Amino acid sequence: MMAPFFNVVVHRENGNRDLNGLCAGFEMKSWRKEQLVNHLMDYIPEFALTYSELESIDARDIRRMLRNAATAIYNSEKYQNRGEFGELLLHAVIRELYNTLPAISKIYYKDGPNDTVKGFDAVHVVCHDDTLELWLGEVKFYTDINKSINDVVSEILDHIKSDYLRNEFIAIKNKIDGKCPHAERLKMLLDPNTSLDTVFDRACIPVLLTYDSTVIAKYDSSGMKYLAEITDEFNKLYERFIEKISDKVPLTVHLFLLPLKTKADLVSCFDERLKQLQRI
Repeated sequence: MMAPFFNVVVHRENGNRDLNGLCAGFEMKSWRKEQLVNHLMDYIPEFALTYSELESIDARDIRRMLRNAATAIYNSEKYQNRGEFGELLLHAVIRELYNTLPAISKIYYKDGPNDTVKGFDAVHVVCHDDTLELWLGEVKFYTDINKSINDVVSEILDHIKSDYLRNEFIAIKNKIDGKCPHAERLKMLLDPNTSLDTVFDRACIPVLLTYDSTVIAKYDSSGMKYLAEITDEFNKLYERFIEKISDKVPLTVHLFLLPLKTKADLVSCFDERLKQLQRI
């Protein structure tokens, strides 16, 4: 078993609105930018390929499948404002912290390598005994946390409208790999004949927000002063988010905050590693 990568600095339970304040950590007096990118590379195959493809990989196929997975994310020089990195981050965070299973690979269903895919940013499930929990993720991979909060709340409110959900559920149901775990149970949950009340009882929205943090920029290790400042920052941002979302969303919302030193440097590092993977 691998050690978890993300440090959970703050965890708050508040009914159906909880918080996980995360940090990528520090190493050798630097924020762990390269280590974070390397960690995310490990998730690319399951993020970008179908369950059947992953099941069929053998030793002779590994290089080809890794190259195909990396190319599926994007193949463009205009990478700074692309959303796939944020979606990959969300995928890695909920997989690691809550042991979710991806229900579909949205990346796989793009029409072209540089197209974007609309809808929820992640569709995962968690199985609790006889209950299948549906995780419909939203991510804002931004530099400005205030804009991140405002935009994600607006998007969530749009995405939980009944017409939007019905159309999205049809799209998701049609993309479910029949070989993936819990496929038939998930199709039943998303069926048009299933009441949205039933879906809401068994669904949640994981929300990942990133931002360039002045606290991260000030420190080169996770000492007591850093932990006190970043904890205070997390708590203030959580209260701001709760105030915005209020009781308008009848689903459980898991908020994940991930401060960055700079988004621009992180994205450049990711793009460099992705291009290397595409050339193997």
